[in-house]
Amino acid sequence: MTENEFAMSVKTHAKSLISHAFKFTKDLDDANDLVQDTLVKATRFAYRCDYQTNTKVWLFVIMRNTFINNYHKNVKHRSRVVREDEVPASQMTYGATANAAETSFAMEDIKKALSNIPEMYSVPFIRYFEGYKYQEIADELNLPLGTVKTYIHHARLRLKKMLKQYKNR
Repeated sequence: MTENEFAMSVKTHAKSLISHAFKFTKDLDDANDLVQDTLVKATRFAYRCDYQTNTKVWLFVIMRNTFINNYHKNVKHRSRVVREDEVPASQMTYGATANAAETSFAMEDIKKALSNIPEMYSVPFIRYFEGYKYQEIADELNLPLGTVKTYIHHARLRLKKMLKQYKNR
């Protein structure tokens, strides 16, 4: 596959790459970063893509692997323990107090917003938030899998609308 053919093929799949990345990251900026990382790797290994290869699937595989690798790097980075002597005591108490207060207010707002959502949406959403899988929720509530996914989606949209003041924090 020539460079121009490869570029045209990638350009054809640009929108689906962004939406696929958003499914992984749940954040538009992170999704754009993931697409960029994917395209950098795809360009670097373009010689491996030939006429027999489904370019879209090939790009999605690169994206998935890139996301997984980045996730593992972030987990390792976050698991680093900060020793007490690395952070001044004045920063520890102020930050902890401010975070506790903000978190408390945010939790109150979340509970209030959840109570304003119809129960048919909030119950599956809470189960999902607690870590249950879609199928487990569907089995527990005796609902079709698609209905559970729809209810959770509608709950997210309603919560997003009610909690928009927290969007940029």
